[in-house]
Amino acid sequence: MKPIVIDTREDIEYAQGHVEGSLNIPPALFMTGSIPQQLTDTPKDAVIIVYCRSGSRSNVVAHLLRQHGFTNITNGINQGNVQKLLAE
Repeated sequence: MKPIVIDTREDIEYAQGHVEGSLNIPPALFMTGSIPQQLTDTPKDAVIIVYCRSGSRSNVVAHLLRQHGFTNITNGINQGNVQKLLAE
């Protein structure tokens, strides 16, 4: 199964360039106490890769996803690292 890639940067950053096929879900959408709509039907064991610019926002989002029961999360740190991971 293809991993779900989540770009945790803000919309304007995402528009400047992102991993092809990634979802743009900024951290604020995770801090509402519920799962963002884009992930409501996602199995808890789905492979999820999160990234931002430096790894900080994606680390926060990875932690919040774990709190919601997701179990297979990788912090890809940034766009370049994620593209390398996906190419492997």
